[in-house]
Amino acid sequence: MTNIEQFLQMVKESDNIVFFGGAGVSTESGIPDFRSVDGLYNQKYDYPPETILSHSFYIKYPEEFYRFYRDKMLCLDAEPNITHKKLAELEAAGKVKAVVTQNIDGLHQLAGSKRVLELHGSVHRNYCRKCGKGFDAEYVRDYPGKVPLCDACGGTIKPDVVLYEEGLDQQTLEDAVFYISHADMLIIGGTSLAVYPAAGLIDYYRGNKLVLINKSTTPMDARADLLIQAGLGDVFGQIEV
Repeated sequence: MTNIEQFLQMVKESDNIVFFGGAGVSTESGIPDFRSVDGLYNQKYDYPPETILSHSFYIKYPEEFYRFYRDKMLCLDAEPNITHKKLAELEAAGKVKAVVTQNIDGLHQLAGSKRVLELHGSVHRNYCRKCGKGFDAEYVRDYPGKVPLCDACGGTIKPDVVLYEEGLDQQTLEDAVFYISHADMLIIGGTSLAVYPAAGLIDYYRGNKLVLINKSTTPMDARADLLIQAGLGDVFGQIEV
């Protein structure tokens, strides 16, 4: 039995699956990965992306932050790919109980997934730092000035994404721990498992069906019950719900 056949058999036998995904889930929708060879870290800006996407940089240089953010992080034309769609189908069939994602693009919801835990927030939620009014991603993208301002009070708008130097939302983390610790199958896909505290979440899994699907090696490969080094679309495309 091949690794993929083994994976399909596991999915068939499981009815409490949690999927934990990173940037590799969305690269097949045309959204650039942070760390891959052609990813964001190799783009030419005055500062490295990790610096630009930090809380202190956003506060100090909002114009430069938004130039990068609009250019690289707001991929509003992207469509869900086969992985997003299959996960939504598996949830509708009662098999997937939650999707835990490090992505901020909202593609899981667009594909139809209902229980999505966004560890790093979402580009689709933005708020005024002064009065708290909420704005959608289109408002931020289409705002005529360099830094989007609140149409109610003139305050600066901040995306509801977790920047470097900021902590993760405690409730989202607790929910992720709950679902992962109760799962009979944990599928990890498209993540380097290098970013903490998110990567530490797999420590809460207690089952024996830990599947790791990633094109490149990760620090957690030895812990997987099943390791598949392939693109997510190639694997999920074979699931029949």
